[in-house]
Amino acid sequence: MAAQEREIEIWIGGKAFPAALNESITARQILGALPLSGDGSRWGDEIYFDIGIELDPTNPQEEEVEIGDIAYWRPGKALCLFFGRTPASTSDRPRAASPVTVVGKLVGHIEALKSSTDLRNIEVKKKQR
Repeated sequence: MAAQEREIEIWIGGKAFPAALNESITARQILGALPLSGDGSRWGDEIYFDIGIELDPTNPQEEEVEIGDIAYWRPGKALCLFFGRTPASTSDRPRAASPVTVVGKLVGHIEALKSSTDLRNIEVKKKQR
């Protein structure tokens, strides 16, 4: 899959956050289900929201991730956006509440997520050309 085909936008509070999905099976399943939307919640410097689809991740799952990672959290059928420490962090790196599958990366404006307060109706769409 070409990199351009994996480019997405995550809309939060009227602002677009560009991102790219990786080439994992789980990421491809998410890409095929777009557009997705859900109301978000915040847990430290993580925003997560139920995308309404249950996936069975076949990719590695991990708890400690990188700033800017986008991950699928199976117990909540949720996408998670990591932009800093979470309550579970033991270092400067984000740590998920339980194992997640990394499916992509935010590619800009990560710091702006810290001031996002309107988490209603978060939308994930393919990037418009």
